[in-house]
Amino acid sequence: MSRSAARSRTTKETAIEVRVDLDGSGVADVATGVPFFDHMLDQLARHGSFDLTVRATGDLVVDTHHTIEDTGILLGAVFAEAWGDRAGVRRFASVRVPLDEAVADVVLDLSGRPFLHWEVEFPAHPVIEGSPPFDAQLAEEFFRAFATSAAITLHVTRERGHNTHHIVESIFKGVARALRDAVRIEGGEVPSTKGVLA
Repeated sequence: MSRSAARSRTTKETAIEVRVDLDGSGVADVATGVPFFDHMLDQLARHGSFDLTVRATGDLVVDTHHTIEDTGILLGAVFAEAWGDRAGVRRFASVRVPLDEAVADVVLDLSGRPFLHWEVEFPAHPVIEGSPPFDAQLAEEFFRAFATSAAITLHVTRERGHNTHHIVESIFKGVARALRDAVRIEGGEVPSTKGVLA
């Protein structure tokens, strides 16, 4: 059974296409117009072992917010479609991922109930250079949009770290590894006493 899906979404602010294969090999083909965000989506694919294609154009002359949040919305919807009723998946996962001085703790559940707990503090000026730059505070908006659309429970905690780049990257890698574990097939039944994840 193929666990892949593709969708597109167009608004007055963004036009986005996403394709994912949960059983891929970590190949990413990403272009959003925000270089650091592209780098983070590449980390998500590579460390999650998902094949991921993202094409996004947005009103970057206004802000990067719409592009980043809307990509999270569509990416979450595509993941939810790809794993279907989640029959046989491991469902729960947790991981701690370091990047130099930074450590992120990620816990997730393919619960069917959207929830984000975000306990991440950044330095006083959390902007990562680039053209356009990446405001690290938008990582929360991305993962809230993703968790809501994917209908997962996601807890993200910065255990330590002072370099903004390292903090954000450890979070993306942590979510990637947790998703990789959670979607792993271990049986044939939906992992819930209710018989459904919702």
